[in-house]
Amino acid sequence: MPDLPALLPGGIGVSRLCVYDTPGPDGLVGGTPHVHLCCTEAYVVTGGEGAVQTLTLSGHRETALHPGTVVWFTPGTVHRLINGGDLRIVVLMQNSGLPEAGDAVLTLPPEHLTDPAAYAAMADLPGAGAPGTDASAAYRRRDLAVAGFAALRAGGTPALRQFYAAAVALRRPLVGRWRERWATGARSAATRTGGQLDALARGDADHLSEAEVYAATEPAERGRLGMCGRLDTYPFG
Repeated sequence: MPDLPALLPGGIGVSRLCVYDTPGPDGLVGGTPHVHLCCTEAYVVTGGEGAVQTLTLSGHRETALHPGTVVWFTPGTVHRLINGGDLRIVVLMQNSGLPEAGDAVLTLPPEHLTDPAAYAAMADLPGAGAPGTDASAAYRRRDLAVAGFAALRAGGTPALRQFYAAAVALRRPLVGRWRERWATGARSAATRTGGQLDALARGDADHLSEAEVYAATEPAERGRLGMCGRLDTYPFG
């Protein structure tokens, strides 16, 4: 069997998530509310029960989660996972690598979004959240983001628009690096499909002779601290 390819289909990322099982400051058990600036995210629920709270300019919504549920949301959707009991999810993420490169922005109060250093002081985890890292810092940033999320809900459309503007200003310096990741990832995968369509239109079957089978039998890393819980990550993307 050949080495693993750099990309999953379409250049997506995949991970397994066990949602945090400790309560936030409002008493609800779950993860850290955040937004993605240019990535659509999907959940495939594999175990347990819970919900995902979402906030857009259309308002607040709560979607129930149970085994078999598939839910996805586009960039600009502030989301927070609520763990109703042993909630486990397979996460599919557009543009693999971009969330880890800064596409995800936590709903911290406005004073923490003023510059990258102020944001990093609250958002970055010791040891980058590696397995075995103490979770107390992850819970502290979760609790602060929950407070910010509550303020966004209470502030309505003006507050959410201000948060969007602050998030874009915070991450704008990173866009050049994100573009490089996208060009070698999702765009490269789409371009490859375009070439295959061209070949098929010519009656050319050469690319079919390059068929391979790949498998990742184990995660590359288990128990990494993420925004919403502990992640098992895979060695591609």
